[in-house]
Amino acid sequence: MTRSEFRFFHRLRVRWAEVDMQKIVFNAHYLMYFDTAVADYWRALALPYEEAMASLQGDLYVRKATIEFNASARVDDVLDVAMKCVRVGTSSIVFHGSLFRGDELLVTCELVYVFADPTTQTSRPVPTALREIFSAYEAGEGPLRTVETGDWSALGEGAGALRRAVFIEEQRIPAELEWDAHDLTAVHAVARNRLGQVIATGRLVSEEPGLARIGRMAVHRALRGGGHGEAVLRALEGAAAARGDTAVMLHAQRSAERFYARLGYLPHGEPFEEAGIAHQEMRRALPAD
Repeated sequence: MTRSEFRFFHRLRVRWAEVDMQKIVFNAHYLMYFDTAVADYWRALALPYEEAMASLQGDLYVRKATIEFNASARVDDVLDVAMKCVRVGTSSIVFHGSLFRGDELLVTCELVYVFADPTTQTSRPVPTALREIFSAYEAGEGPLRTVETGDWSALGEGAGALRRAVFIEEQRIPAELEWDAHDLTAVHAVARNRLGQVIATGRLVSEEPGLARIGRMAVHRALRGGGHGEAVLRALEGAAAARGDTAVMLHAQRSAERFYARLGYLPHGEPFEEAGIAHQEMRRALPAD
């Protein structure tokens, strides 16, 4: 398959630990490259693998892996690993992969997975929902997520679960600092994948007349970098503009400052500490109608 036949690419650089004395990649590492690319493919589907498989009441097991070698990759090569779901059978899912150095095709593979009961490892039919997600992605449909806004009574269960996982469990922010009275009056936004799982969230409150404050921005740990946080942010900006606000502000964790800067936010004031984490206030003017 040529590069143009693939939608999904995973980029990597060959490391010294992956090559022999001739600086050529050990054969076994190519399977690792393709397996790593498949893991990223799930992220492109907006599916956190573990939770998705639990929701679908199954798991995937490799039945067959074949590789065909055309040329060798060498240390420090930058490689693009392309993956495509080419067939979904009754219980099997077939991927074709190609490893490129620029436009040069080095290695191809076929990976055959079986969807099975995780306890007995006996095959079972691929769920319709998963089949449709594969089809939608390979057909080039838009983002495999939806974003909705609403109040806490409508969205709090999903938003709260993700915030708990990100802020309390992952970042170890004390629970008493995470939950406050603003949740009951805020506009909340959640992004859901096509299984209905909440993968990103945020909220909007009034800071002062004309100025809205966006906060509690959280994205599922396995899906960061997939545009889900931006989608939530833009939805909240839209809600702010719709009610007449002219600007939005937020307290960005310093590790996320570059992300917000890319989306048009500018630093305001000096850095500060909040909940034991370094932050920077940032603001963005909302475009006029």
